[in-house]
Amino acid sequence: MFILALLLLWLPIAAPIYLIGSDPNSVTILTMGLMFGVFLYLVRVWGRKVYRQPGLLKKYGLRLTAQNALELIRGLGLGLLMTLSMFGLQGWLGWVAFQTPALPWSRLIVEGLISALAIGFAEELVFRGWLLDELQRDYSFNTSQWIGAIAFALLHFLKPIPEMIRGLPRFPSLLLLGLILIWAKGSTQGRLGLSIGLHAGLVWGYYIIDVGQLVVYSGKVAPWITGINRDPTAGIMGLLFLGLVAWLMKRNHNSD
Repeated sequence: MFILALLLLWLPIAAPIYLIGSDPNSVTILTMGLMFGVFLYLVRVWGRKVYRQPGLLKKYGLRLTAQNALELIRGLGLGLLMTLSMFGLQGWLGWVAFQTPALPWSRLIVEGLISALAIGFAEELVFRGWLLDELQRDYSFNTSQWIGAIAFALLHFLKPIPEMIRGLPRFPSLLLLGLILIWAKGSTQGRLGLSIGLHAGLVWGYYIIDVGQLVVYSGKVAPWITGINRDPTAGIMGLLFLGLVAWLMKRNHNSD
């Protein structure tokens, strides 16, 4: 019902934009931004009218506290460190070579950070906030985390069929990332700061590398090691580094 209500509110606004828009990227950014705005409005209404919980966003883990902010910064640093360390190790092994960035460093860093925080905030509020909460109302935590992680992976994996087949190795990494972000939330008593920061840090690091065109692959090893189509989530290296993050988050989650 929530998704149906979201679509009924969003489609009348988004449809004209799709029809008159000429730049696909701008149209996508604008319509997805509008969808998230409608989502935030609907969550507040849904909490009051359906669940009788006016503070639903706080229940999701979106709390304006110093602790949550510090956890966001810690996650941001960890995600950035893991991404840059993965490429640094590949450079040391001779699998990639670093080159002068295609854009000024200041632009790469600032634009990357803004984009990463926006993506991390929106996706964590939806997947580790709303979706996980909805699932836990009907299922156990273990079942909810797996359904949530699979949904996260599938929605990031859905593309034209030829691209899905070519990018099939991405799915295990996306599934693992979905679990990691749930464990990150669980390790901080349900706050979203750490998962938002971690998600954003991983995106930020890859943005700097990819948009800045900082690396050139040497071809010394097969793409399934470094990442098929230059996507680190579709390679053994990406999966190994995500495995390390998973171990850290799962250990902290179990200790709480």
